[in-house]
Amino acid sequence: MSQPSPVTAALTCRCPQCGQGKLFQGFLSLRPRCEVCGLDYSNFDSADGPAVFIILAAGFIVVFAALVVEVLYQPPFYVHALVWLPLILLTTLLPLRPVKALMIALQFRHKAAEGRLEVREPKP
Repeated sequence: MSQPSPVTAALTCRCPQCGQGKLFQGFLSLRPRCEVCGLDYSNFDSADGPAVFIILAAGFIVVFAALVVEVLYQPPFYVHALVWLPLILLTTLLPLRPVKALMIALQFRHKAAEGRLEVREPKP
């Protein structure tokens, strides 16, 4: 059984090792291990990386679009709220699982681990 590409594993939210087991047990919480190949997910931690990337991208998209609409049409503020609040929810919540899965798949692929302090003896 060959490993899936990190992008394929991320888009399907599947195990980065076998590509078959589910990665998540809730919206964003990881399963303890893969039910197919037994890969332990406890070593993987995407931290706040996915949220930061998504917030930056979504912020650019929504703010740019809101400014263009404001300059061209000058709608009342309630129209902005009706239009941009759903767009903010869509551009932040929809990509969150796949981006977190991508970061975990890339950690697996590149064998990423926590930094370790290496103490070296001074040269004589």
